Amino acid sequence: MLTPTLPLLPPNARILSAHLAVAVEDEHLVVFNASGPINRCALDDREGLRLLAGTLNSLKLAGLSALGEAFGMDPSTVYRCRKRLEAGGTEGVLSRRRGPKGAHKITPEVAARLQGYLDEGWSRQRAAGEVGLSEGAVRAAIRRGQLRDKDQKPERVAASGEDARVALSGPGERATEDQRCEQGVAVKRTAERALASLGKLSEAPSVLTPAEAVPGAGVLLALPALLDQGLIEVGRQVYGGLRNGYYGLRSVLLTFAFMALLRIKSAEQLKTWAPGELGLLLGLDRAPVVETLRRKLGEMGRRGLARRFNQRLTERWARSEPELLGLLYYDGHVRPYHGKHALPKHHVQRRGRPMPAVQDFHVNNSRSDPLFHVTAEATEGLLTMLEEHLLPQTRQLVGSRRRVTVVFDREGWSPERFARWKQEGFDVLTYRKGKQTRWQERFFRNRTVQIDGRPTTYRLAERRVKLSNGLMVREVRRLSEDGHQTAVITTNGSLSTIQIAHRMFSRWKQENFFRYMRQEFAIDHLSTRATISADPGRAVTNPARKKLEKELKTQRASRRRLLDRLLELKPGQTVSAQGQTLTEQELEALIRKHEDRIDRLKARIQKLPRQVRLDQIRNPEQIVRLEPERKLLTDAFKMIAYRAESALTTLVAPCFARHEDEARTFLQTVFGATADLIPDEADGVLTVRFHGLSTPRATRALRALCEVVNPTQTRYPGTRLRLYFEAP
Repeated sequence: MLTPTLPLLPPNARILSAHLAVAVEDEHLVVFNASGPINRCALDDREGLRLLAGTLNSLKLAGLSALGEAFGMDPSTVYRCRKRLEAGGTEGVLSRRRGPKGAHKITPEVAARLQGYLDEGWSRQRAAGEVGLSEGAVRAAIRRGQLRDKDQKPERVAASGEDARVALSGPGERATEDQRCEQGVAVKRTAERALASLGKLSEAPSVLTPAEAVPGAGVLLALPALLDQGLIEVGRQVYGGLRNGYYGLRSVLLTFAFMALLRIKSAEQLKTWAPGELGLLLGLDRAPVVETLRRKLGEMGRRGLARRFNQRLTERWARSEPELLGLLYYDGHVRPYHGKHALPKHHVQRRGRPMPAVQDFHVNNSRSDPLFHVTAEATEGLLTMLEEHLLPQTRQLVGSRRRVTVVFDREGWSPERFARWKQEGFDVLTYRKGKQTRWQERFFRNRTVQIDGRPTTYRLAERRVKLSNGLMVREVRRLSEDGHQTAVITTNGSLSTIQIAHRMFSRWKQENFFRYMRQEFAIDHLSTRATISADPGRAVTNPARKKLEKELKTQRASRRRLLDRLLELKPGQTVSAQGQTLTEQELEALIRKHEDRIDRLKARIQKLPRQVRLDQIRNPEQIVRLEPERKLLTDAFKMIAYRAESALTTLVAPCFARHEDEARTFLQTVFGATADLIPDEADGVLTVRFHGLSTPRATRALRALCEVVNPTQTRYPGTRLRLYFEAP
């Protein structure tokens, strides 16, 4: 942290480096170091601010980007001021030749004449020659909005009810301009990119520009929720910043979050989006190319801080909603792997077969929003992961005294561990494993509960039962219409019967979460195919023994078929078996031959260990697992996006009858919606003006959502602009 070296700071101070901070006091910008205030300058003294910024950068007290943000100027301006200061001293900065305040060629009178010519249909060249100017001067005036062509639309109103007017660039105009850029599509901020290439720019500042009909601009409506989940704040706490360059930590984090919400499911899919349009949402000239985004993700991965990033996020979410930690859902999710490396195999339920895969075990709160997840090293099951990873991390998260009810499926069944976990402050809620006798239907009663605003009725009965180890638990059974009885057990004595059933049967929400994350956020997508060494001493099933056991199973099946034929054989008859015609005596001899083989196989199997070290059967160089850092990072971005979407879903719930399904579909439409971007630096407001949606109901819901989000007064990261959303 930087704050300990700057102890004497006012509450509104902005820390620029370990040695410098600034604050605004009485219309002055005050500079602080560890000893207190060292300089001050009036906010309207432009020359004084330039001199001060150049001086501080020359003394290496703060970087270009940090000073530019604090002093309200471009980093390249700070760089030029420093160079002038070092070359010519104070006079070199203050004695700059100042240009005219207004247009010195196209005066109001000349502009009126030019506009008249253009309105009559004259060409730019002819109109310019008539008043003694070059065509370039007229073209520049049109670009500034001082003039307009005959067929050009007049200036558009900045926002409803405002007098100020601003020219918004249209999609066609932006597309043409982006394609004409000499250094690449939409590469316009060449000075900053030149500084970045020299390592002189820590990060390009966010500059929001006026634009009409920006596709995907609706994703900015999720920005307050993304920031509330800790996207930028936690990212800065953990990573601080990235290497000097045009794209810094802020723009990379926003890029990944916007990609998730816009359903851009991989870096490669960025190629299908106009880079300049996505760049408008980032406050840059264009979005990063695929190679740049991979490089930045790789830089973050090499620092080895992904687990800390995920942990800080989890702690933040837990602090913000402690009431949702009393009951947690635990389950595993298998990600199939199709690469060339030999990874451990897991059963992929949706494929119906074992495949090379990676298994993650997720923990979701009582609302089924994600908290954290742990990746298994190899083929560990839910019970092992609960014991060794999930429950210890849960205890660290909720504190040493709080009791937690953990909900999982039959894979975690272990009465012995249930008793121990109960002593450690964990109550279990799970399906009962094994066969049980049926309860008489007269014991079941109808119980009703509200689920997502709709009444749901269960036929339930409850008893206290004793498990195999003597542990007394509550057993609740649900009677279905077809007569099936579903048994649920818990060690929690405070939940009511209907609460036990409702919480257990709400596990489908976690299953829905996995499916939604797989389909909408591509959680199974591999961010990298890089691998690292795995534990070579891991115990695995002995392949030689497994092969013999398979052969033993085949021999037993053959013997069983021969015995069946022998029982069907009548005296004096022959039988066809194994491709030959056999008498009764020959068939008995063949059976004895199979029995001898079975005995020999049993003896050989008994001599072999059930498990061996992995490096005894495979080359140690081939014992690998997928590199976890980049996977953890991309998972974290997708979890943040999902939780932000969930927060907005809650806000629009009153607008939809089936809000869980309809609200998320509606939000996907909103995120991809077209909107105008209208920044107002004078008032410090960025207006995001939506166009109409497909139905009146959707537009009404959008208007209601804007009215809820606007009071948050969220500032766009890296700027002083407050977000204001306007629906039709």
